[in-house]
Amino acid sequence: MSSKGWLNLESAGGMIPESQFFEGDSAFKFLGLTRTQRLYGFIGCLVIGFVLSILGSILLFLGQLGSFAVLYTIGILVSLAGTGFLIGFFTQIKLMFKPVRLVATIVFLGSIGLVFVGAFVLGNEVLCIVFVIIEYLAYTWYSLSYIPYARSAVLKLVGMS
Repeated sequence: MSSKGWLNLESAGGMIPESQFFEGDSAFKFLGLTRTQRLYGFIGCLVIGFVLSILGSILLFLGQLGSFAVLYTIGILVSLAGTGFLIGFFTQIKLMFKPVRLVATIVFLGSIGLVFVGAFVLGNEVLCIVFVIIEYLAYTWYSLSYIPYARSAVLKLVGMS
């Protein structure tokens, strides 16, 4: 019996385009998940990661710097793990380290590490917030690389091109 819901990709049949997000082997292929289940897994990881990051941020403002760093980073990593449901971990890593995304990837991953340095080594809340802002900017720049001409448009919008 097929499920009937607002997000039932299986019943849509040929209407769902085979995009890069469903090509190749997912990291969870051995589970035999359908496209809908893979999408649910991705969305679930995204939501769980977001909730963990928000909880960590609340702890930051309550003065619990170490708990913030741990929860926030786990949230980011769970969100990233969700891509395994769509395109697989190895494909994601290959895409992250393409020359067009290399700098954004290094800054993004480095800022995750710097959040720990700011929290555990330096014990500085302001630096942690600065590193989180840098992380989000790097992730935004990374994400824009998947949209044709998006980076150029953003540069033009802020007057840098």
